[in-house]
Amino acid sequence: MISSKEAQRARRTAMKFYSKAGIVLTPQEKKTIEVTEFGLGDLYHTGLEIVVYVNTERYCAKEIALFPHQTCPEHLHPNLDGEQGKQETFRCRWGTVYLYVHGQPATRPHSVPPAGKEKYYTVYHEVLLKPGQQYTLPPGTLHWFQAGDRGAVVSEFSSKSTDEKDVFTDPNIVRVTEEA
Repeated sequence: MISSKEAQRARRTAMKFYSKAGIVLTPQEKKTIEVTEFGLGDLYHTGLEIVVYVNTERYCAKEIALFPHQTCPEHLHPNLDGEQGKQETFRCRWGTVYLYVHGQPATRPHSVPPAGKEKYYTVYHEVLLKPGQQYTLPPGTLHWFQAGDRGAVVSEFSSKSTDEKDVFTDPNIVRVTEEA
């Protein structure tokens, strides 16, 4: 659970990041930035700030702000009700993002998992995303990502998003964050 005050502070910071990326948000979008700390109580190490533009049965579009070295924990999007899991494309808009997937592990990865959570990070093939670069994840791909030194903004384009049903390597994660 995150305090309302902390969530508001995170929203204000995220808006600065979106502005640096040249992303213009409506007043309503600014109010509804989702702040998730994955139930771990450590937002600035494990968390995301998300604007959802659209999420229908067919497609989804989001903006994701990541604070410096903030991590989205390792997870995958499972098949649901006979439908393939979410396919998603990440396009870096500002900053640097290190995305990790299955494959040849990086000999010296740029990112490190949050302290005490290392055992929940198992894929280390590093994909570097700088502004204008993108990467598409097929359904069922185990992945995690982390912002670089300045933070980052990433646009996500995907099939239908059911984030609350994502499967995380860390069993302590709660995807939907509640504000107190």
